[in-house]
Amino acid sequence: MKKHILAIVMVSAVAASCTKTTKTEKVENPDGSVTTTTTTVSHPDIVDTSKISKAKEDVKAKVDEAGDKIDNAAQKTKQDLNKAGKDIKAEAKEVGKDIKDAAAKGAEKVEEGAKKLKEDLKK
Repeated sequence: MKKHILAIVMVSAVAASCTKTTKTEKVENPDGSVTTTTTTVSHPDIVDTSKISKAKEDVKAKVDEAGDKIDNAAQKTKQDLNKAGKDIKAEAKEVGKDIKDAAAKGAEKVEEGAKKLKEDLKK
């Protein structure tokens, strides 16, 4: 889509530079009336199709190059995000394991404290 938009802009610029020239003259006659003369001049020999074709190919090449750069950047970003997601998942798994270990140790200490309290109460 972006390639098509850029190509249209370039073709429009070339077409706009190859238009007709219109000149309007107003002349007052001796009797007081005004005569308006409009002259349109076209420049068909100014347009060089080989230059237009070359410019079009240059634009197409640059648009393709820009599109490739954008695609490469998007692919790299996708890979970086995928790697970051995997890292976050691994860290979350490790944190979960640490929490389970800490809970087990805490439960073990509570059980030991309960046993000691039970023994102290028996005495």
